[in-house]
Amino acid sequence: MTTVQTTVPPPTAAVRPKVVARAGLYGVLALNVVVVTVFFIQAGFASNALIVLGRLAGLYGALLMAFQLLLVARLPWFDRRIGMDRLTSWHRWVGFGLLFTLLGHAVFITFGYAQSSSMDPVNQLVDLGQTVEGVFRAIVALGLILVIGGVSARFARRRLAYETWHFIHLYTYVAVVLAFTHQVAAGTTFTSSSAATTYWYVLWGVALGAVLLGRVVLPLWRNTRHQLRVSAVVPESDDVVSVYITGRDLDRLPARAGQFFLWRFLTKDRWWQANPFSLSAAPDGRSLRLTAKTAGDGTAALRHLKVGTRVFAEGPYGAFTAMHRTRPEAVLIAGGVGVTPIRALLEELHGHAVVIYRVGSDRDAVLYEELRELAHAKGAELHLVSGPVSPDKLAPHELTRLVPDIDDRDVFLCGPPPMMNAVLGSLRELGVPKPQIHFERFSLAG
Repeated sequence: MTTVQTTVPPPTAAVRPKVVARAGLYGVLALNVVVVTVFFIQAGFASNALIVLGRLAGLYGALLMAFQLLLVARLPWFDRRIGMDRLTSWHRWVGFGLLFTLLGHAVFITFGYAQSSSMDPVNQLVDLGQTVEGVFRAIVALGLILVIGGVSARFARRRLAYETWHFIHLYTYVAVVLAFTHQVAAGTTFTSSSAATTYWYVLWGVALGAVLLGRVVLPLWRNTRHQLRVSAVVPESDDVVSVYITGRDLDRLPARAGQFFLWRFLTKDRWWQANPFSLSAAPDGRSLRLTAKTAGDGTAALRHLKVGTRVFAEGPYGAFTAMHRTRPEAVLIAGGVGVTPIRALLEELHGHAVVIYRVGSDRDAVLYEELRELAHAKGAELHLVSGPVSPDKLAPHELTRLVPDIDDRDVFLCGPPPMMNAVLGSLRELGVPKPQIHFERFSLAG
């Protein structure tokens, strides 16, 4: 039986949470750029312009590296407001900026010293690595970052399993340690004043501490506290299964409809594999439910989980929640198994809602009976749209036929990437304001 949430929603904030969080991140980065530049100027300039540029590029590279760590720390406050998908995307683009600044640092420094010593650049780099403390560690760190940047490029990332990519990416932390020790040993700005030294120690401490807190301490604490276990496994169709999970004090787990967890089911053959699955029902303080479609060995194994299996869950993650509503009424658009967070959102949302569920055929409509029962209980409209991809049944004129006032509603969208891209195009064509469009792309590696 579907349970309808009756909690009265909080009033909409005057300033959107996403705007506040973005402004905070941009402000922190801009302030630190200013501070780093001031310390650089106070340390004095070298006589060689290339060395000056190299040192400045190195300082900005160190700052970007610390900022990278903050973006992937999975701190709940930022994640709930911005979303892991956007933070991961920013992490990726900042990573390319980091790559170019560190390359610039190495090239400018090497050529600058080569110009002063009359050595060729290759021999000069070898000489620096042998004679200057910390330079060899910096060379190794740069090599690791080049490898990580290479495997993170789209053409390479698509050819690697997530676990392989993730293992290689862990070497980023080795590069961070090597880069920091290089900065301590050879950084003139680092040692130019006690204020500069304190600043850099605090910056690196905060960045590494954020990662430790968000990715190690918080998940371990939550799982120790809640003791999650599988309570039931229910096939929804031939290739879709729901897993019910119970634990202790789940009413104190800060999960919301629309969010997802990284789930590890602690069996002997799957404990090492984490999969992102959205909650397919609004959290009620007693149990959690995920619903997944078979898309590989990991999801196929869910059907064979035994009741009582221990679960290690990281999260909740995601900004695809009612926290970001701007209008009293909403449109929920789901495609395929993307219905799972949509179904959970419908359970939590207040105000009139229109649900559009796009599937290839009626038999692909997972959880449709639950949706219909829930829509009836909440006075929502439900439209099942089935059929082939062409013609586009979610084109602008079709959306306005189903929801004439769509430009005055919040739109929550979840589904396969091609369908989402097409609907986003339709929404833009219809002039739906960007702040009213809410979606999240579930991709761990960006």
